Amino acid sequence: MRHDRARADGGEVAVQRYVEVNGVRTWYDERGTGEPVVLLHGAIVDSRCFEGNLDALAGSFRLYLPERRGHGHTADPGGPLSPRLMAADTVEFLRTVLGGPAALVGYSAGAVVALLTALARPDLVSRLVLISGAFHQDGVLLPPASPADIPQIIYDQHAQVSPEGPGHLASVIERIAASAEAGDLALTTAELRAVDCRTLVLTGDDDAVSLEHTLELYRGLPDAELAVVPGATHTLLIEKPQLCTGLVATFLAGPPAPTHMPIRRA
Repeated sequence: MRHDRARADGGEVAVQRYVEVNGVRTWYDERGTGEPVVLLHGAIVDSRCFEGNLDALAGSFRLYLPERRGHGHTADPGGPLSPRLMAADTVEFLRTVLGGPAALVGYSAGAVVALLTALARPDLVSRLVLISGAFHQDGVLLPPASPADIPQIIYDQHAQVSPEGPGHLASVIERIAASAEAGDLALTTAELRAVDCRTLVLTGDDDAVSLEHTLELYRGLPDAELAVVPGATHTLLIEKPQLCTGLVATFLAGPPAPTHMPIRRA
């Protein structure tokens, strides 16, 4: 199934489609031309979190914006909403829709999914961008959210597009919290060594993932680069959209520029 959505400025038409992914009717947007880049949204939001920031990458890349089970336009089959299940869905999306490798850009929970995808199927991930992501629950500074913690605007946005209709988001929040409390995210720094693609680790200087944990992530990855955005929190894509998008675009555009005094990468 496919329907086209024309841009207000008369530019290229964005293509919105559905595909069966591990038995789930999964929605995705596709736009731009060039090398494939998949944007993976955070928890309890959807691909609209990239509006006004990383969606600008469509000017240089072929963007794919899938929405995970229970999020956005995508159906919720019920059951667990663990990071590893989401990664398995992402693997199947890459296999089914792209048929080969792509750069993965994940934000928050999407960064966790991107990391797990790269570990599960390195052949399907050409490059990796991890924005405000953790590899272990201990690195997250906030406790798992309950339905009462979530602003009404998030409920309203979910209700606008969810096939399950208004009121469904509370169930999604509870199952994501249950996964966090069960310790479903618990990678070791030794496991990070298996990520063999070039990676950008991007975070705000006042993020919901501790800087100490982010440094462990950066140091644990064999081929990583680190960017800390000043004056930014976990919503850095909204707070510093041009800076964040520029950093990601530069990283994705080609090989790293040579440095003059390398130490870690000497």
